[in-house]
Amino acid sequence: MFKKRLLLVSLSILLLSKAAYSQEESTVPQGVLTLDQVVEFALERSPIIRQAQLDREIGDRNIKSNLADWYPQITASAAGAYNIKLQQQIIGDQLITFGQPYNSNILLQADQTLFNRDQLFASKSSKYYRQQLHQVIEDARINTVVDVSKAFYSILLSEEQLNILDQNLDRLEKQYKDAYSRFDAGLVDKTDYQRASIALTNVKSDRNRVANSFDAKYDYLKQLMGYPDSLDFRIEFDLEGAAGNIGGNAADPLVLENRIEYQLLKTQQTLNEIQTGYEKWNYLPQLSAYYRYNWNYFSQDFSNLYNTAYPISAVGLNLSIPIFQGGKRVHKVKAAELQVERGNVEIENLGNQIKTEYSTALADYNSSIYEWQLIRENMEMAEEVYNIIKMQYDEGIKAYVDLVVAETDLQTAQINHINAFYQVLEDKLDLEKALGTIN
Repeated sequence: MFKKRLLLVSLSILLLSKAAYSQEESTVPQGVLTLDQVVEFALERSPIIRQAQLDREIGDRNIKSNLADWYPQITASAAGAYNIKLQQQIIGDQLITFGQPYNSNILLQADQTLFNRDQLFASKSSKYYRQQLHQVIEDARINTVVDVSKAFYSILLSEEQLNILDQNLDRLEKQYKDAYSRFDAGLVDKTDYQRASIALTNVKSDRNRVANSFDAKYDYLKQLMGYPDSLDFRIEFDLEGAAGNIGGNAADPLVLENRIEYQLLKTQQTLNEIQTGYEKWNYLPQLSAYYRYNWNYFSQDFSNLYNTAYPISAVGLNLSIPIFQGGKRVHKVKAAELQVERGNVEIENLGNQIKTEYSTALADYNSSIYEWQLIRENMEMAEEVYNIIKMQYDEGIKAYVDLVVAETDLQTAQINHINAFYQVLEDKLDLEKALGTIN
């Protein structure tokens, strides 16, 4: 009977676990996903963001722990002792014995901080520590958007390369069959179909390399997203829409305060300034109040120890005034002031770095747009040249070697065009990150 019950309980737990797992899987998007869907999922499940969120929760708990010292601190303690040899003293001509063999006490004490520099520092800095923790999460979110988008673009690039190679493969297979038919008919020598075979093999090799890269690229994207390994998805992207949104020399003016790194450094500088005040507060006294209630017990026998209590209670203030500490406070104040000065230099240096990063990103973006436009024109011309030479070859005007060269030029122009386009997309991301406009 017991085994049957144990089996039923085990099955119930298993079914509940499967149901919970199925419910979790149902919330994971599958099928064909857009860039927005991929980024949205990554912002919820990315390991980097989840770690930053946990760090914020840990930091928030630490802040609350420090602020808790402002509340009354209530403690209780107890002690007991057996005096093997009682104290004796001669008073006049008599030997007097003090105390009882058994004694014990129970102490209840409440302390209330009235003024303490540690608690004052915790109160003034808590707002900025929370702000800093929030900014760290925002920095993780921005980096996640950039990294996930670039990984997404990398897969798209491979897909477009694969499409181009498939188109070229179809053409080359047809050319190979035509060249072999002409050789078989005695119209040309075997070099034409041999060249066609070499070109066909090269394209097959390129296609195999690109096709084999998909699993690794999807695994990398899943890693960045925090996507379950047991599930799969495919991506889609509006290439024409993205191309229409690209424009040269179009960028918002740089505002340093928009960069999360700059915001983090400014927050840290505020904390440095509060730290300087904290070190100066070390000259101030510390004041606290207390209340104590102590139950004392004495007895000749242990069995009667707790029959009668002799309580005492007290309320009072503790005042601690630092007078001389060997110059320690002076050095700590000076070190804190130097830290503030260093922070100002660091902020200035970061501002210069951001300006350089922005100018570099803007130059790269405009250059990549210009290069993409030129390569697109080259691709269109390569298509036109190929079509003309193909027609001339079919009519017997051009040699097959001319057709092979035109085919190679067309494939190179197509690959270069798609590479240039995705370079524009990546440079646009880098420019938006440099501007601090990624949400």
